[in-house]
Amino acid sequence: MNIEGLKRFKQSGEKMTCLTAYDASFSSVFDACGIDIILIGDSLGNVIQGGKNTLDVSMDDMVYHTQAVAKGVQNALRIADMPYQSYTNVEQTLTNAKRLITAGAQMVKFEGGCEHEASFKILQDNGIPVCGHLGLQPQSVIEMGGYKVQGRDKQSADRIIKDALALTSWDVKAIVLECIPAELAKQISQSLSIPTIGIGAGVDCDGQVLVSYDMLGIHVGHVSKFVKNFLTDNGDVKSAVNAFIKAVKDKSFPSEQHSY
Repeated sequence: MNIEGLKRFKQSGEKMTCLTAYDASFSSVFDACGIDIILIGDSLGNVIQGGKNTLDVSMDDMVYHTQAVAKGVQNALRIADMPYQSYTNVEQTLTNAKRLITAGAQMVKFEGGCEHEASFKILQDNGIPVCGHLGLQPQSVIEMGGYKVQGRDKQSADRIIKDALALTSWDVKAIVLECIPAELAKQISQSLSIPTIGIGAGVDCDGQVLVSYDMLGIHVGHVSKFVKNFLTDNGDVKSAVNAFIKAVKDKSFPSEQHSY
C-alpha cells in the first residue's frame, strides 16, 4: 500500500480499512491481517496516556510512537498525526512534518481547513503527503464545546464542504471525516477526486477508521455511537481485525446503528 494506492481504491470503489496503532506489536498484527492503512494517532493521549483529550500529546510522543509502529509494518500505509499546536506556522509545520517522515511515516495528518492554508501549501511545496481531517476535530474539542456531531446545520455543513474542496486543491491525498451526518459524508465523498475515510460518518465514505482499542472493546469512560467491538464475537485479536476488515469491505460496517 502506498500513496498511489489511495487513488486505486477511489477508482475501483473498494473500501479502505484503517486502524490506529501505537507500537510495533499491534501494528505488526494489523499489518499481517492485511489492514490497508495504519494511523499513528494522537488518540494515544486518551488510550495510552490516560488523558481526557489529545491536547497534551507532544511532537516527541508522536515521533517515538511513529518509530515504534514503523518497525512493525511491512505493507500498510503509515500515516502519523501532527499533534496539537505543532502546525501553527509554516516553519513549524514543515519542521515537524519532516520529523514524522524521518521517524517512519509516509504521510502526515492534521486537523482543520482553510484556516491552515499556509501549512497545507508549505507541505505541498515540499512534497510531503498530507491527509486532512474535517468534521469533529478532537484538537479543537474545547472550542467546539465538546465531542459533538458537526455539520448538522447548513452553515456548518457548507463550511465542511468548502474546506474539503480547498484541501483537494492543495493536493491533500485523503480526508478523514469524523462525526458528521452520513448524508453529508456521502455528498462530500461523491464530489471529491480523493478518498474519504470515515469515523462516525456513515458507510458511503471511501474507507473506515477506528481507534484499535475501541475496536477491541478496551474502553475507559464514554463509548461513542460509531464504535463497534469486533473482539466480542471473534475470540482473539487477529480474528477481530479480520472481522473488521471484512465488515468494511462488504459495507456491513458501519451500519445505521453506528451512523448519524
